[in-house]
Amino acid sequence: MSRPSAATLRRPVRRPVIADPLVETTVPFANPGGLRMLTFVPDRLAPGAPLVVVLHGCTQTAGGYDLAAGWSALATTHGFALLYPEQMRANNANGCFNWFEVGDTRRGVGEVASIAAAVKAVVGHHKLDPNRVFVTGLSAGGAMANSCLAAYPDVFAGGAVIAGLPAGAASGMGEAFAAMSNPTALSSSALGDRVRAASTFDGPWPVVTVWHGSADRTVNPGNGIATAEQWADVHGAVAVSGEDHTVWRNAAGVAVVEFVEVEGMGHGTPIDSRNGGTPAPFMLDVGIGSSARIIAFWGIAESVVRPQQSATPSPPDDKPTTGPRRSLSGRVDVGKVIADALRAAGIHFRGRIDRIVQFNRLTVRYLFLVGVH
Repeated sequence: MSRPSAATLRRPVRRPVIADPLVETTVPFANPGGLRMLTFVPDRLAPGAPLVVVLHGCTQTAGGYDLAAGWSALATTHGFALLYPEQMRANNANGCFNWFEVGDTRRGVGEVASIAAAVKAVVGHHKLDPNRVFVTGLSAGGAMANSCLAAYPDVFAGGAVIAGLPAGAASGMGEAFAAMSNPTALSSSALGDRVRAASTFDGPWPVVTVWHGSADRTVNPGNGIATAEQWADVHGAVAVSGEDHTVWRNAAGVAVVEFVEVEGMGHGTPIDSRNGGTPAPFMLDVGIGSSARIIAFWGIAESVVRPQQSATPSPPDDKPTTGPRRSLSGRVDVGKVIADALRAAGIHFRGRIDRIVQFNRLTVRYLFLVGVH
């Protein structure tokens, strides 16, 4: 048998192209936040089906997140529609939802208003169930999902916050930095008050599942705990231990809030490549299909098998937070530190970051004081 030539060996391997199942909606809706809206509606979807709204993370796209997290496959199997808001670069240069801007997170304005309006339009057009609308998101998308739950609890029956922050965690750039690195010191009742103050709604409140990696260096895992406690206070629920998570039950014994901390996982959405997930940046193959477990918690699918967590480590840039902090006198690329922090927060500056470092050392000192490094 002849050996392949060197030219043949260098020939790139052709990989199958997976078609993006999402389509841009043509249904008119008010769009004060200037978001793009895409949908996936399975063939022969029954009238009165649920709707799940999915918010991608920074630098991601709706189609990329759908492929990695397996949402359209689940929608086809379990019979629900999907709405994917997608951030426009004109709104945020890094493709992040503006979770820290009051003008985008307050009821009736900005991005949350666009999402709520699109939900109403899509539900009406496809004859979906307005009482079974849910929202989930990763990182900036997770924080924005929480903002949607707080601003529009009358629209959403449930939510899932992945590597996000409590509703009302920040109202500006400085607060965003601090909140990401240092979880709030507010009590659960004070956090709950922020949800109650966001609308005139008085219940029944959305059920909420919260997911966070224990080794998340971008958004401190304490933010996940604070988010769960925020919604537990709103529900007046009591915590009990679960199989691999903490669950809060209301007076009727119904599980209304849960917190799942994935041991050793960095910043991202937990997926299981053995069960339809596709690894990608911030889509971490840890042997746990979070999307399937989320819809089971919401009650729009039957309970799913919970596989053991695999030994697959998180990507190198998602290292545990343990160990001593480096000081300003250490060998640190300060420009890269600030640039990474700005990108993680969804904030973009025009111009070279080293000029910011050179002319504003107070900014550098502040970032290290709040733990963004």
